[in-house]
Amino acid sequence: MARQNDSTDDEWAAYAQRLAISLRRAREHAGLSQEQVAYRAGLTRYTYQKYEKGESRPGSPANPTLRTLLALSQVLNVTLAQLIPEHAPDLRSR
Repeated sequence: MARQNDSTDDEWAAYAQRLAISLRRAREHAGLSQEQVAYRAGLTRYTYQKYEKGESRPGSPANPTLRTLLALSQVLNVTLAQLIPEHAPDLRSR
């Protein structure tokens, strides 16, 4: 049986993938390149590319700061609610 932390980690990784899809769709809808979004949000292109892959570091699910998410939503001209996927995993200690 998987430990609860393993389950939570898997749920977070899946959620990060949904965020990655949301970012890519919003960027494509805005007609911007990854480099343009990164520059306007104050990120490196590499960092933004990792977010669109659902990663922060190789093998580690994305976990952008609130400030980064707000900057991305402003650059992409969408609300935070539109950018953040629904049905977030339950991250409370169990």
